[in-house]
Parts: sequence; structure tokens; C-alpha cells
Amino acid sequence: MSMMTRYYRVAGHGFCVTAPESDFGLMTNYEPFETRLHDPVFTLTVGKDEGPAYTEEFRQEEEGQVIVCGKTAGREPLFEFLWDGQTAGWLVCSADGHEARLIVTGYARKMAIDNALMMLYALETADKDTALFHAAVVGLDGRGYMFLGKSGTGKSTHASLWLKHIDGAELINDDNPVVRITNGCATVYGSPWSGKTPCYRNVSHPLGGIVLLSQAPYNKIERLRGIAAYIAIVASVSGMRWEERIADGLHRTENMLVQTVPTWHLECLPDEAAADVCFAAVSKAKSEKNHDDD
Repeated sequence: MSMMTRYYRVAGHGFCVTAPESDFGLMTNYEPFETRLHDPVFTLTVGKDEGPAYTEEFRQEEEGQVIVCGKTAGREPLFEFLWDGQTAGWLVCSADGHEARLIVTGYARKMAIDNALMMLYALETADKDTALFHAAVVGLDGRGYMFLGKSGTGKSTHASLWLKHIDGAELINDDNPVVRITNGCATVYGSPWSGKTPCYRNVSHPLGGIVLLSQAPYNKIERLRGIAAYIAIVASVSGMRWEERIADGLHRTENMLVQTVPTWHLECLPDEAAADVCFAAVSKAKSEKNHDDD
């Protein structure tokens, strides 16, 4: 089995993957992010072996997918990925998280690789003013606008309404954008992970606004501030908050976002008027900020 090593960079953070050559044929979504720079925040080695014995601590379930979290006999963090009740792989991490190995079963192999890389990325960048979001994001006039909400609330639908009805809007990512704060300014980035809509763009924009969506029989938007904005953001950020390093890093990032990026709650229908109401609110905020800057 021929092994290869490739390097990738997402939102300025590099990572390294060593895997059988055939696996890179499954990883075309990572190609726009490939780099020659060798300064990874983590490395992942993909291989096949017996599933390790471990003690389960808890599990997460969503839309037919289960991630079981536990520890090996050597106290290494371990994550088992199951899809429709069948194991796709086990991710075993070093104590510091910088090195990891993924043991794949052959079932849902791409899902196992994507989940492992998403998880490692979220964990190893959490203390670097970076957050991996569960959101859809569109770009417009040089800024990015991110739509948050529980699964099924219509993030992708609302993004598509902007693409259809707001002139110049373009999709940046449909499921897992990355936000990074540098010198007090928030930037939203495309990523190799984009859910059901294949949108793997290595682009970035200053983050112009965050919109929490909820379904309603009407269209109404309200500006959120302080703790209300913080609560709206937190639920959509990936990360293991029971670890102090990660929890503190994410809290710092979320707190900076609340202070620097306007946030709204949009109660809406899945129609053109919802996009118009949202666009009007973010445009007004942008105009007011530009006026203040002048």
C-alpha cells in the first residue's frame, strides 16, 4: 500500500495528512486548500487496524450520525464514528492533540476522514482565535454574512434566497465556515467541509454580520446585543468545551465576535421577503458603520 503525505491550509492554519494514495482521490474537496508550507497545527495518519478497546464517556447524535467519545486504556482521547449504526472509523489522538491516527473500516471511508479532520481542526485551532461554525455564509460587496440555526431551520434555504434575489451575492460555504479574529477584526473563510452542497472555496471576507434564523409565519428581524448575541453564537460553534484550553479559547473568540460583529435574530418564512428584510438590516448596519468610520 503506497502512502502519501499532503499539506493543507484553512483560515491560515496548516495541517498534514498521511494516507494511502487512493484516499486522496476521495479528498478532492481539500484540493483548493493544498499548500507546500510545512507548519501544521496537527497531523493525521490514516490506516487500517483492529479497533482499539476504549471506555465510552459520552456520545453525540445528529441526523443518523453518532460520535462516541472516550479514552483508550492508555488514556488517549478516542472518537468512534458511526453512520446508520455501523462503525466507519476510530480517531485516536495524542494527549496534546497535535498528532492523531485514524483507523478506518472501509465503510463510509470519506465520512470518517472528513469527520476526523473537522474534529481535529476545531480542537487544535480553538485557542488560536478561531472557530469552526455550523452555518451557511454568503459573500456580498466584499463582506461575508453568516446564517446560524439548528439543523432544519433553513440556513441553506435562506442562503439560496440571497443568491437568487440579492444581486451580487455568492455562496462561500453551506455548512462549516471558519471564523478567525486577527488584530481585533473577524474574517470568515471557506473550508473543505460544506455539508450537502459542494462548495469548497478557498476564499475569505471580513465578517459583516451574523444572523440567527428561526422559522415563523412572518418575517421579522431584531438586533441582538450583549448576552443575547453571545447565546445566539455559542450553539453554532464546534468544540469540546469540557477541556479548559478549548473552552477558554472559544469563549475568547465568541466574546470578541459579540463586540465587533453585528448580530441579529431573523424570524422568517422561506421566501424572497425574508431575504429582503435581512438584507435591509445588514445594509443599514454597514452604512451606519461606514458613516461612523468617516
